[in-house]
Parts: sequence; C-alpha cells; structure tokens
Amino acid sequence: MVADVFIGADMKENSDRIDRAREIFRQHGGLLRTGEALKLGVHPEVLYRMRDRGVLERMTRGLYRLAAERELGSPDLVAAAKRAPHGVICMISALSFHNMTTQIPHTVDIALVRGARRPQLDHPPVQIYWSVQRIFECGIGKHTIDGQKVRIYTPERTLVDCFRLRNKIGIDVGTEAVRLYRERRRVNVDEIMRCARVCRVEKVIRPYLESAF
Repeated sequence: MVADVFIGADMKENSDRIDRAREIFRQHGGLLRTGEALKLGVHPEVLYRMRDRGVLERMTRGLYRLAAERELGSPDLVAAAKRAPHGVICMISALSFHNMTTQIPHTVDIALVRGARRPQLDHPPVQIYWSVQRIFECGIGKHTIDGQKVRIYTPERTLVDCFRLRNKIGIDVGTEAVRLYRERRRVNVDEIMRCARVCRVEKVIRPYLESAF
C-alpha cells in the first residue's frame, strides 16, 4: 500500500513536470532548441521523456517542437533560423521567400559573419555564405514565420547579392530577380543602390537597373 502511494506520487510529479514543460514550449511558439529549453527550466530528463513519449518531435539536431501543434508552413526556414540565430536567410532562399525567382531552393541559404560558428544541422541541408561584418549587416529584414522570428535579407539587398555573387549562381538568376522585383513589388532604386554601394557592386548592377527601370 505504501509503495503504491509513492509510485502514484512519482507519476503525478512526472505528469506535472511534463505539463509545465509543455506550457513553456507553447509560450515560445511550440519550438525550442535544447539549450533554450534547459535555460527556461525544462529538466533534461523531462525533455527526453517527452521526446520518447511522442509529446515532442525532433526537427533536427538539438531542435524540438510540440507534436500536437499545427504543422509548420515553412519548416526548413524555421529550423535553419533556430539553429543559426545569428545568421540571415539569403540568396535563393530569400528570393523564393520574396517571390522573386522561379527556382526551387534545394538548400537553405544562410549568411554568416566570417569566423562565426557553423550551425550543426542534419536537416535541412544548408549553404553558408560568409561575409565581413559591414556587408553582413546591410539590409536585414525581420519576419515572423510559423510563430518564430526569422531574419531574411530584404528584396533590395537580395537583388544586390545576386550580382555580388553572380559567378557562383549565374547572372540569369539576377536578371530574372530584377524582372520579377519590378513586376511584383514596389520599386525602391535608392535602397538597391545603397546596398550596392555597401557591397561594392554599384557599377555592376547599375546597367541592369537602368534597362529595367
């Protein structure tokens, strides 16, 4: 009888700890990195018990979400942003987000400052673009996707990157992006040229802008 009482008390305590941990996840959009969960008071044993019971699902290395939450609309972008919180979504991934390309991203493109720690992900596949601080900081936009904060370069900065890295992705990507930008967005030539000056491709991009706008 006494043993049954202790077992029942342990089960109640474990259930309460899981309920508290579940609420912590909900308060943060249902998605947390392991380190974030531990700092917020979720015990490692509780975290892994929730995983083993199917309360949490593992999105990628060190990243968990509540299984009961609605499916994410952009799981790859969210996972990459959570695992690389100091990075910025860029290049083809940013073009796709801004509806400025017909290409389908096969990786999540992430910009990082040279010397930063490379994110450890087993999914999705990522392509890292390194840059100096001055260029990295230019044109960062902030968005909320699936309840999570995601940093993505603005359409104007992304256009500039297409020409800055034209030897890697091909000039056709940039010319298509200019056309779709003109057709689908409010044109801001001043901002494009500001970013171009920071990235030192003003002379390269100017002829394409003059012919398009």
